[in-house]
Amino acid sequence: MMDIESLLKMWETDSKIDDVNLDDTSINSAKLHSKYLELFSHVKLRLKKKELELAILNKDLWLYYNGKMTQEELDKLGWNYDPFNGMAKPLKGDMNKFYDADPNKVEMEMRVEYLKTFCDTCKDILDNVRFRHLTIKNIIAHRQFVSGN
Repeated sequence: MMDIESLLKMWETDSKIDDVNLDDTSINSAKLHSKYLELFSHVKLRLKKKELELAILNKDLWLYYNGKMTQEELDKLGWNYDPFNGMAKPLKGDMNKFYDADPNKVEMEMRVEYLKTFCDTCKDILDNVRFRHLTIKNIIAHRQFVSGN
């Protein structure tokens, strides 16, 4: 998958408007829209998949921290048999601190946030491409004004 830095670098190149060939720039808008819509669609699907994986992880963590997993399940996940590393089991109200700080959950949430940011960036780019014709129209109107027409 492409990273955000590569996406922004690509957009830096694609966002340039050739003010000498405004007609070509206008025609290429549809190609740009298609290019970034494809990226957006793929990343949005990956985001949904990661969000579903996070939901499953949350269920597994609840089972894990409440001592409801079998040894086979723990072995399969590669998790320690004692989630509290010898400490007494915390009070029910303190369990969220363990869920929220679990390294597996933190890593998965970071991935979800990254994909959300990628989606938001693609959406902003698509909005820019979608209204590019207005920018071109404004350039033409400004040129007409400057030339006295």
